[in-house]
Amino acid sequence: MVDIVALLVLALLAILFGWLAKRAWDSKRAWLKWIGVILAGLVTLIFILLFVVGVIGFAKLNLPQSNPVADVKVAGTPDQIARGKKIAMVCTACHSTTNGLPLDGGTRNFVGPLGTVVPPNLTPGGPLKDWSDGEIIRAIREGVANNGRALIVMPADQFHGMSDADVQAVVAYLRSQPAVQHDTPANGLSPLGMLLVGAGIFSTSVQAPITQPVVAPPAGVTADYGKYLVGISGCHACHGADLAGGTPGGFTPVGPNLTAIVPKWSQSDFIKTIRTGVDPTGHALAPDQMPWKLFNAMYTDDELGAIYTYLHSLTLIIKSAK
Repeated sequence: MVDIVALLVLALLAILFGWLAKRAWDSKRAWLKWIGVILAGLVTLIFILLFVVGVIGFAKLNLPQSNPVADVKVAGTPDQIARGKKIAMVCTACHSTTNGLPLDGGTRNFVGPLGTVVPPNLTPGGPLKDWSDGEIIRAIREGVANNGRALIVMPADQFHGMSDADVQAVVAYLRSQPAVQHDTPANGLSPLGMLLVGAGIFSTSVQAPITQPVVAPPAGVTADYGKYLVGISGCHACHGADLAGGTPGGFTPVGPNLTAIVPKWSQSDFIKTIRTGVDPTGHALAPDQMPWKLFNAMYTDDELGAIYTYLHSLTLIIKSAK
């Protein structure tokens, strides 16, 4: 409703200043005519542009996406629940009041003055109880809610490559949690947020539809499997798409250049760093910047070995300071 009101206000302002420009054009005083036409005309163009950008943002935020919902029913076996519990640890940074399980919903508004985006309660006591398994899977990997609208600040780009087996395991775990009653506010962007979405400055979470099976590489201490684990662990959100360092101004901490750091360590150094939170130089990792406790709980030594093998295989990337 707020979006529609904002668009109506922009349209009315464009009409008003257009009318003032027309009045100035009809003036018999040359100085008033040209000054009025230039000023009122310029403001009219600005409001027309804002209206068009607002319509684009409104469409991105509110129109149903074309991503289909998979017709799948997760079995919820003990093995699936155990696997899903490990993967779901990565969600605790946002969807938990305690930074741990269960995923009872977050407390932080990620967008501040741009609106309200608080991670919802993902236990059976929250809205997911009314979602199908396919709708939850689509939300995780494609950033689309059960009503077809775009999600906001949901890292679906990080989870887009999650295998069918693993995403179903996550659903199995979400369904198995105790039902916690913790209401979070309705999410939505302000008119300013809508304009930023329309201008392409602020993006929704929507990803390309997944229409083919997604299979993870075979588990093992290999670079391929390590790359897969890095992808679904959210490492790129902090350390950048190429893992050569994050970019300031986002919703996550700015991680260092892993292509320069990890290859200097041995595999045992890397595993010990994740297990203890202290790197080989004696530097203690800040848990609120690098969630080493989370990864310690998520991964076995072999899985951390696979991640190390992948990171160790990367080509050194040096970014120039800006």
